Amino acid sequence: MLEQHRHHTRRRSLVAQAIALALTAAAAQPALAQDAAESELEEIVVTGFRQSLSVALEQKREAVGAVDAIVAEDIADFPDLNLAESIQRIPGVAITRQGGEGRQISVRGLGPQFTRVRINGMEALATTGGTDAANGTNRNRSFDFNIFASELFSSIKVAKTSSADEEEGSLGATVDLSVARPFDYNGFTFVTSAQAGYNDLQEDFDPRASVLISNTFADGKFGALLSVAYSDREFRDDGSSAVRWQRNGWTAGNLASYQGTAPDLTTLNESFRPRIPRYDLYENTQERLGITASLQFAPADSTLFTFDALYADLDSTRTEQFLEMPNFSSSLTAVDVLQVEIDPTTKNMTYGLFNDVDIRSEQRYDELETEFTQFTLSGTHDFSETLHLSGMAGRAESEHKNPIQTTILWDINDADGVSFDYRNNSRLPVLNYGTADVNNPEAWTLTQIRLRPQSADNTFDNYALNLKWDTSDSTALKFGVQYKKFEFETTSARRANESASAAQQAIARSQYAQYLNLSSSGLNLPAGNTNLWVVPDVKAATDLFDLTNYDAYAVSAANDLGNNYVVEEEDTGAYVQFDFATELGSVPLRGNVGVRYVQTDQTSTGWARSAGGNTLLTNEHDYGKTLPSLNLVASITDDFLIRFGAAKAITRASLSQLPPSLQLSIAGNNKTVTAGNPFLDPFEADTYDLSFEYYFAEESVVSLALFYKDISTYVQTVRETGHFSENPFGLPDSDAIAQCTAQLPGFDPTVPGATETCLADWQFNKPTNTPGGDLKGIEISYQQPFTFLPGFLSNLGVQMNYTYVDSEVVYVNSAGEPVDENTLLGLSKNSANATLYWDNQTFMARISGAYRDNYLTTVPGRNENDVEGTAETFNLDFSSRWSVTDSLDLTFEALNLTDEFEDQWVDSTGDRLSYYHHTGRQYFVGARYKF
Repeated sequence: MLEQHRHHTRRRSLVAQAIALALTAAAAQPALAQDAAESELEEIVVTGFRQSLSVALEQKREAVGAVDAIVAEDIADFPDLNLAESIQRIPGVAITRQGGEGRQISVRGLGPQFTRVRINGMEALATTGGTDAANGTNRNRSFDFNIFASELFSSIKVAKTSSADEEEGSLGATVDLSVARPFDYNGFTFVTSAQAGYNDLQEDFDPRASVLISNTFADGKFGALLSVAYSDREFRDDGSSAVRWQRNGWTAGNLASYQGTAPDLTTLNESFRPRIPRYDLYENTQERLGITASLQFAPADSTLFTFDALYADLDSTRTEQFLEMPNFSSSLTAVDVLQVEIDPTTKNMTYGLFNDVDIRSEQRYDELETEFTQFTLSGTHDFSETLHLSGMAGRAESEHKNPIQTTILWDINDADGVSFDYRNNSRLPVLNYGTADVNNPEAWTLTQIRLRPQSADNTFDNYALNLKWDTSDSTALKFGVQYKKFEFETTSARRANESASAAQQAIARSQYAQYLNLSSSGLNLPAGNTNLWVVPDVKAATDLFDLTNYDAYAVSAANDLGNNYVVEEEDTGAYVQFDFATELGSVPLRGNVGVRYVQTDQTSTGWARSAGGNTLLTNEHDYGKTLPSLNLVASITDDFLIRFGAAKAITRASLSQLPPSLQLSIAGNNKTVTAGNPFLDPFEADTYDLSFEYYFAEESVVSLALFYKDISTYVQTVRETGHFSENPFGLPDSDAIAQCTAQLPGFDPTVPGATETCLADWQFNKPTNTPGGDLKGIEISYQQPFTFLPGFLSNLGVQMNYTYVDSEVVYVNSAGEPVDENTLLGLSKNSANATLYWDNQTFMARISGAYRDNYLTTVPGRNENDVEGTAETFNLDFSSRWSVTDSLDLTFEALNLTDEFEDQWVDSTGDRLSYYHHTGRQYFVGARYKF
């Protein structure tokens, strides 16, 4: 057989063979037939961190393509509490965090939208919501890993190269998540665990628990498994923000009261000021439930049926609270400039003292829930020793609801002596609100009540049939067909006019007020900062004003049509692949070569602004892609491998870019015109991989991988800021005036200067296909247990990797003219991970560090900043386990020991604050018991 021929180049130990069997059982994909020789091997269960590394390394070594894996340390015991944080230990993987835990991953410099995720062999997409700084509701193809409890999964495989027998959709990587199944274990198995968590910023305790029960019946022909994981968490997320920086808007009248020698008007207008300088306090609750069920039936040695069910529910609330100066993002007409300091190099206005500034106190409350369900039926059958059939049918559905998103704004107008000061700290400024009595509820005026419920649902239906024919002991032909139907629907609603009524304004603010103290934020606050203030209490106001009665407040999708759309895709694919194992001279060579063809039929429905008002449009777009691939592995010696891979790969455009929409929106002081493009072609690239792997000792490897991607088709959102009369869509000024009338409180076009203020500083967004560019990089990896050291030190071991990535992509303006050449969005040029562990099976301790370089998030940047990005991060975690008996383990874990801040900035030269938050350190102590 092909597998036997492939392995003849080196003698495998019985342990290694058993490990291979455990992997085959735990991470079997429906598209692969079971190898008869491996099915006869004795089963083992992985225990311990060192052994999990060994199993994952064996899987990497035996793969044809570039594959890395993470394997559970024991039954229902994944190495990390979060899936994304486990995956980041793989070379080339970097993660983005939200609320102190991993949410999305990037692979080899390609952002989350380029990574395709399969659960139990079936493609799925799970999405949730985030803060505005995290782009709010996930309306794209990025997978949110924080929805799932890690205890539900037994292994993760990350494939960085493509083959014809794996469906298309990834320029970065394909991530396979596998749950436990009853045939993974020998007979009855029961495991339970419980942990108590503590966060040093929240200063509260949180529970976490899981249980797994499994058994086999009828002489091992039938098996059933059930696992449940639950956690409940409260946490803080505090810091400062500025919602970007901008320039211009000053007139000579602003300088009439300047104290001293005023700067010339040109210098003032060329300087960048913080748009909304403020401090933020976020309070979060998060309840996570996960359930898996698996049934397996093997009526004969040649046949296996598997049914998997997965349910995950992430239920959370978030309260955001701000004390801010919104004037600097909108009209400056009434503001008196008393003093300013401007950095001549960066042109940052680092200090300003002003009169007649409006002050705002704001609270936003969200209720969010994501329910994910997936059902998969797969089967394999061996017609003979050479002919194998496998198939799969399944459905995955992710429903994200944000039914409550309520924001209440209080304002104090025309405060004097207001100042911001970034001179000593560019991230934690001194903010002083002058004459504004920010601690007195009755000094404030209720100005706005925003009600903005929304949702994002997606569904995958997937069917696949595969046939494998072993044409000889060293060759095989694979054929397969697949059909996928994907549907994405998102909704959003709001009030037509979000201004508070006179009756609401007449109610005493003290009836729905809440006092805040910034001193509890864990920030190193500068002297002179305003730390105490009062905010509107949304929960109290909800009862007082009956805010859940959306009918009474005329909350309607008609007021936010741009975020109401549907995208449907039908993908029909077929492939043929030739697997082989031969010799090139005296060098054993194995690999595969194949081609996949996929036809995509896409339908997009959305609302577009036109002369006659808003029109519901539906557009169809279809394209076919031929995707060849080649993977080779040469065994230069038994322990030195060279891999090569080449393929054409695609990733479909972001869902939010595809509707045929053209809409105006005003959110706070942000005025935007956003267009969709239902005729976008997918990202497309020719990819090449070359790696050298030296397995110099047991459980050890040192490797070097080189990769190059020629991205011939790219999708860029063109962003430009300007006067509405210069918009590229041909919209009349009357559309902007109508939008300002509806959404800007107090706007009156008859007031002198009001219309010009309305028409100024609009942002125009439209996605378009561009030529793209290239991406290249290297990965260096090293793993070894230090068994050669004496005594106590022999239980030490290390796993580390480093990745360097660079790219050059051409960015264009609305006329298609190149305006910048920069890296891909989400690309960190440097990333590294390292884990040092000590493991003697009775006791294990490890410390892990993860570094990610800064990366860009928006090119070109908004508000005349050249780019926007996120600063570098370094996270340090610790984990330990003491096996008191064969059945009882005690555990201790400490996460984010560096209390790393998420630092978002604008402008490559100015390095201006946009968002700077931290969540504190997290600790867990617990116990685990297994039968």
